[in-house]
Amino acid sequence: MTSPDPSREPEPTKPAGSATPQYKDRIYRSPAGIVGGVLVLGIIAWLGIDAVVVGEGSTPWLALATMLFLVPLVFAYTLRPAVFVNDDRLRVRNPLRMVVLPWGQVASLRSGFSNEVVDDSGTAYQLWALPVSVRARSKAARQEARAARAAARAGQGGAGGGRGDGRGGAAVPGGAVGAADLGAGAALAAGGPRRAETDRAMDVLRELHERRQEAAEAQGEVTVRWAYEVIAPAVAGAVLLAVLWGLG
Repeated sequence: MTSPDPSREPEPTKPAGSATPQYKDRIYRSPAGIVGGVLVLGIIAWLGIDAVVVGEGSTPWLALATMLFLVPLVFAYTLRPAVFVNDDRLRVRNPLRMVVLPWGQVASLRSGFSNEVVDDSGTAYQLWALPVSVRARSKAARQEARAARAAARAGQGGAGGGRGDGRGGAAVPGGAVGAADLGAGAALAAGGPRRAETDRAMDVLRELHERRQEAAEAQGEVTVRWAYEVIAPAVAGAVLLAVLWGLG
């Protein structure tokens, strides 16, 4: 499940004279990924610090090297991913790189086993912060099916309620519909088809892309920046681990 975060983060300089965007750094993250990352980092810190404090021989150094290797990677794949959206561009912060795509350079947003954005050159970038959940999709489909059946029964009940038995217009018993069924049918009619949270987020992105792809402020070049602040310590930790293991 992914939820938008209304907090702001600095964005690239916008073209002079651009209009105030409707969406100012609307941020999508994965709450499940954040919770999992915090738990894993806590376990690594607990075990690593314990090994450094009470370990003997090369154990403290191995623990430090392991933490140096694991902590950046866990952070990168759980806490770092985010999707930043405004009227001018889509910024995708993945584990190892940041991709900035003006809406004019976005060819499509597609969903399959993962959610991806494709630029005009055909390059696809996975949206790590919007993971596809088959379980969430199945749950939404089941809820929609139940609501559709409830709406159908409500319609039949309304039609049957108008038919009397010839003795004062009493409703036909078979046409009775429960309040829960009526509520489910009304919810379906009011809210439309039920969708998984990440699918709804992708619908928002597609609508914004459709509306803004021709805007002058939404033009520019696709830029990609590697997250060296994550890669460098992870590589250093891996090298240190290899050296320590090699020394026995």
